[in-house]
Amino acid sequence: MIPGRAPEMLRSPLDAAAGDASLPSWDLSDLYQGPDDAVLASDLERAEADAAAFQERHAGKLAQLSGDALAEAIAAYEKIEEVLGRAMSFASLTFAGDSESGPNGRFYQTMQERVTTISSHMVFFTLELNHVEQAVLDAKLAESKALAHWSPWLRDLRVWLPHQLSDEMERLLHEKEVTGRAAWNRLFDETMATMKITVSGEELSVSAALNKLSDTDRAVREAGAKGISAAFGSRIRLFSLITNTLVKDKEVMDKWRHHARPGSSRNLANMVEDEVVDALVGAVTESYPRLSHRYYAMKAKWLGLPKLMHWDRNAPLPRDEDGTIPWADAVSRVRHAYAGFSPEMETLSAPFFEKDWIDAALRPGKAGGAFAHPTVPSAHPYLLLNYHGKARDVMTLAHELGHGVHQRLAADQGYLMSSTPLTLAETASVFGEMLTFRSLLDAEKDPAKRRLLLAGKVEDMLNTVVRQVAFYQFETRVHDERRKGELSPERIGEIWMEIQTASLGPIFDFTPDYANYWAYIPHFVHTPFYVYAYAFGDCLVNALYGVYQDKAVAGFEEKYMAMLKAGGTLRHQELLAPFGLDASDPDFWKRGLDVISGFIDELEQEAAS
Repeated sequence: MIPGRAPEMLRSPLDAAAGDASLPSWDLSDLYQGPDDAVLASDLERAEADAAAFQERHAGKLAQLSGDALAEAIAAYEKIEEVLGRAMSFASLTFAGDSESGPNGRFYQTMQERVTTISSHMVFFTLELNHVEQAVLDAKLAESKALAHWSPWLRDLRVWLPHQLSDEMERLLHEKEVTGRAAWNRLFDETMATMKITVSGEELSVSAALNKLSDTDRAVREAGAKGISAAFGSRIRLFSLITNTLVKDKEVMDKWRHHARPGSSRNLANMVEDEVVDALVGAVTESYPRLSHRYYAMKAKWLGLPKLMHWDRNAPLPRDEDGTIPWADAVSRVRHAYAGFSPEMETLSAPFFEKDWIDAALRPGKAGGAFAHPTVPSAHPYLLLNYHGKARDVMTLAHELGHGVHQRLAADQGYLMSSTPLTLAETASVFGEMLTFRSLLDAEKDPAKRRLLLAGKVEDMLNTVVRQVAFYQFETRVHDERRKGELSPERIGEIWMEIQTASLGPIFDFTPDYANYWAYIPHFVHTPFYVYAYAFGDCLVNALYGVYQDKAVAGFEEKYMAMLKAGGTLRHQELLAPFGLDASDPDFWKRGLDVISGFIDELEQEAAS
């Protein structure tokens, strides 16, 4: 997802799959016709006038409003915010479609500045709402059914009260965002989009070079790794400057806002306690030996290697042909899996394929990786993928489509209450992956192919759980050490190597240049401490899918869909209660990790037979 409205590869035009005309490109005209659309200009002009009038009408007066009048004010606020959200969604998606384009970059920056200026009229509203005494607000909620509708949003807003600064300072920080963190984010994005990596004499994009690390030929993987190391090594001081600046910026903000530790603000935004995240990270770290260490030792044997190099981590297994899967086949497999779980899910997914809501084509300048952007409830989500025709790409489609279906279901909650915390946002996406995997596994009767499917799923789960928790630990170490002074590129690399060695296990040998690989991870720049949400979602889904598979809860499908429809109106305890699950229970995480361990057990048994 694009950070801000809430989460790795792109081939160059020289790659064979890049010429596949069947790959869809999205049509953004449901938002606006283009950067010069008169409707866009009109929307912004109207929003600016409405925002100024809103400030004039309500600033300093919220405590005196009746419950019904306050509900009307929140509805008006939401309406203006949705117009601004629509404009920024269009600018973000346009920029993601081609980050190399100078006009696109200027349009994106111009829109950020314009929207920030307009929304500065609105900053007072949430700040002043939080200053309303709780007893006064409770009385208003009791007297007004209209205001009670907004109680989940008010509940989540008020958790930020202990961290709220003065109104003037909040407005200053809001207006300076475009020349602060947002500007560094743009520098990172444009640097990544324009980088060329030389691999065996061929110039590739970052994502195309990363894709070489999953090639069947070990020499190609090694060449790709050396090219990536050289390219990032030559720019490592720039990436270190970006990182040091953003981490220091966060330290300053955390100090002023009285957050206990670097990850606390993210946990608060995710509506999850620090202790729950600690329990997750601790459980995964403790399980490194029985998960990643054990699996990769098996993989080394399958590959006939005494040791694995870092470019062997995503190597295809022997006899894994992993041939090109046509886009139409990928769509069919995912839609079939979704329909097998719930006809409603398949119906909700259909427009993504039938109405150009997906951009899967491969082209220069396009953002790498994949995301689902919810845009605004009055429109619809868009998905971005870079489809190479590999089995992993099918799972990526299943993952992002899960986000898209979730976002469509939650849209009825409205702009302010449709967004879910990152931890729960990953639930539907990972569940969609699991549905697709199980559908493919159940349909496959060849034991050798079933083993390859199972091994591929284990690798995906290790990337989602072990790798992401290792990323989280890396971020934590960097943020903690940065508080003592600026970190050299060498020191950042040392931390990266220590964490990777611990998480992947003794079967790996790491060349010194692997120390630069932290630099390409966008989450560290865009959304600090986002990454544990993937592990949270995977473990949660493992437990959730177990309930579904065991038929332990009557009406599971209906309850699952109701959970997605709730959007951001319920907390994780309330959402999981109908399934008999509790994320605060230490055994909850072990239950999720046991699923991965069980898959590895099965692979060991098959290898021994």
